[in-house]
Amino acid sequence: GLRSCAVEREITMSWQSYVDDHLIGTGHVVQGAICGVDGAIWAASAGFNVSPEEVQKIVAGFEDPSGLQAGGIYLCGEKHMFIRSDDRFVAGKKDSNGIFAWKANTCVVIGTHGENIQGNNCNTCVGNLADYLMNSGM
Repeated sequence: GLRSCAVEREITMSWQSYVDDHLIGTGHVVQGAICGVDGAIWAASAGFNVSPEEVQKIVAGFEDPSGLQAGGIYLCGEKHMFIRSDDRFVAGKKDSNGIFAWKANTCVVIGTHGENIQGNNCNTCVGNLADYLMNSGM
């Protein structure tokens, strides 16, 4: 069955285990990554080859989404249509697949979903992890 999207407090976790356990492991996120706001890829699920340039454009879109609105959101070289954003959140869509990016203080959590996953569930998991990291000083 599907696991909760609540992030349990664990003392020593690698960035990769955050991606594996709190994004992919929930069953609500197909691909995920945690990246620095500078675009550095801290951890990503297998085959999710996000580029630093793509992350930097998403980070810029938190403050000024006009570039994403005009040109779309690129992840792993694929263009997604911009849906909405605010100063901590960006959402995009390609066919029945969606992407969500949430900003903490020093990092960005990115997650994707396919047609068999509710977008809201994916968004909640990605947002919860970003909130947890932000509250932990990340």
